[in-house]
Amino acid sequence: RLRPVSPASAPQLRDFLLVYNRMTELCFRHCVCNLNYRLLTGREESCLDSCAARLVRANHRLMGAYVGLMPALLQRRAAEHGAPAGPSGLPDSPEPTPGPAES
Repeated sequence: RLRPVSPASAPQLRDFLLVYNRMTELCFRHCVCNLNYRLLTGREESCLDSCAARLVRANHRLMGAYVGLMPALLQRRAAEHGAPAGPSGLPDSPEPTPGPAES
């Protein structure tokens, strides 16, 4: 049974599907040249495997670089807007809010 997608995860799912569809289209156009047969040839199948593997590796490298650069970008953005950045890269709250044990 399928669960509904929560609104918070909808953008990530949409982005993933866009990347997946684009990768599929690129590899298909590059590797499949004869549409007269129902099954792929061995050459087409190996071409698709290597094409998809290359694109997945490239995507992993890009995401690694993005994750590595994101904290610095968030701190710079916070500095430009005049708010001090906390350890998460998000602006610190001006005053701590009391927790349940504090009053």
